[in-house]
Amino acid sequence: MDWAIISSSMPLLAVGLLATIKICSLAILFGTLLGFALGLGSVSQYRPVRWAILGYVDFIRGTPLLIQIFLVYFALPVIGINLNEYWAGVLALSLNAGGFICEIVRGGINSIEKGQTEAARSIGMRPGQILVYILFPQSLRAILAPITNELITLIKGSALLSVISVYELTRAGQAIIAVHFVPFEIFLLIALYYYVLITCLAWLSRYAERKLPTW
Repeated sequence: MDWAIISSSMPLLAVGLLATIKICSLAILFGTLLGFALGLGSVSQYRPVRWAILGYVDFIRGTPLLIQIFLVYFALPVIGINLNEYWAGVLALSLNAGGFICEIVRGGINSIEKGQTEAARSIGMRPGQILVYILFPQSLRAILAPITNELITLIKGSALLSVISVYELTRAGQAIIAVHFVPFEIFLLIALYYYVLITCLAWLSRYAERKLPTW
């Protein structure tokens, strides 16, 4: 174990960790917004909307994240959309998370007993009002833990962005290994950095879950 290289590498990996946090924060924001929008749309009364969302979700769930990253980075320029590797990575992670979060939201909404929907209809509430004011608030506690698991998967999946040269934690470690050839020490440090980041996210999720009202 070369402690001198480990000590000198920690600040460099910290820079990569900061980049990972920025990328994942954006992807979590965009992916969550997309997932909730698609999740609400998936219980829409309009069949074409439901079919379109189902097709999107099936594609996201049925293809590897790595292929999705390649599609965003290499295929979008073909149709005139040019993104640098940073924003291509953010977009790929956001689209991936959105598909999975959509299913989580849909499942949470459908888990609410149908009697509440019927009761709301009996007092004259419209479908949109029932969804926003009755079903969605009650599903929040049920979907928080699965969404946290998906966001943890997103953070771990962000390591794949190194294949398109996004400078994040894993890419920073690869650069250090290429110079000093100490893969064990550096990959162990990278694992510890990811562990701390994911542990913080899990703690925040548990804290938020405790603060949610019990319906």
